[in-house]
Amino acid sequence: MAFDFDAAVSAPFRMQPGLRRLAAGSPQLTPLEPGSRHQREKLAVLSAFWTQALLVRPGFDAGPSLAALCLHAADEHPDAWDWDGARALALRLGTAVGVDGRIEQTAPGRFFLGDEVSRCLRGLPAAWRLAGLLSLAFAEDFAVVDGNDGSIPWLAVALPSHWAPEDKVGRHFAEVHAPVADGELLRKAGDALLRLVSGGDRWERFVWNVTDQPRLHAHPTRVDRERWLHTAVADAWWRTERQTFLPLPQRRQAVFTIHVEVQRLAAAIDTPARAAALHAAISSMSAAVLAYRGLTTVRAPLLDWLAARSW
Repeated sequence: MAFDFDAAVSAPFRMQPGLRRLAAGSPQLTPLEPGSRHQREKLAVLSAFWTQALLVRPGFDAGPSLAALCLHAADEHPDAWDWDGARALALRLGTAVGVDGRIEQTAPGRFFLGDEVSRCLRGLPAAWRLAGLLSLAFAEDFAVVDGNDGSIPWLAVALPSHWAPEDKVGRHFAEVHAPVADGELLRKAGDALLRLVSGGDRWERFVWNVTDQPRLHAHPTRVDRERWLHTAVADAWWRTERQTFLPLPQRRQAVFTIHVEVQRLAAAIDTPARAAALHAAISSMSAAVLAYRGLTTVRAPLLDWLAARSW
């Protein structure tokens, strides 16, 4: 997993940017194998709910950002992605898309009927097919953050973590994070943060939560509004995100990547040291943070479960 537990889980818990520079040579993208879990869920979302996943502020041109992302993907993973400036080829998927939206099936598909990816892309408007192919070729979701006005003008997010991308597109960073409990540090740092990540360096940060449902796709309209009714702590899930920023300094923008992972809590918290660290972090959360993260009703049994697995 891309998530760095030791860097992310600490006490007292604070909602803060938590950025660190990416080490030289560290990849930002994760190629998907045909039929992988991430790809299957993304195919379902982009086939049925693409208008909630692929979003752009009217008048915003994401072409240069997409081209930079395609170039980075080709440099980082030449065995999975090829880009000549006008056409992208997902080598493992046998599918290519031109900047004009033209789709090519370059090789037989390697799971189920074999044309799942190209069939999904044909259901998208031509302008979104390149972004759709990127989404299906890599585990990450993507967004453009704009250091010029502090906004998020473009998103390709198929696997949101209990938030609705359609409510965030085009809004200022502070507005996007307004619902975040105890998030004053994050909101105050907004403009400076966007200037930082759209400069010349690459950055990463980590986000985590304990959740009652296993799907990668957790759009709020498709998860149970009443949390923890059907899931005991022993059957809970560990949801994490590795977030990175690919800077586009000439445009004062950055491509924001989000790699979501979900695994059994018991499999993730597999040592007494991890159980103790997570117990300390959750113990220190305010009532507002617990409510925001959907942990209020399960706090006591969760802490008991973690205490039993600690030293």
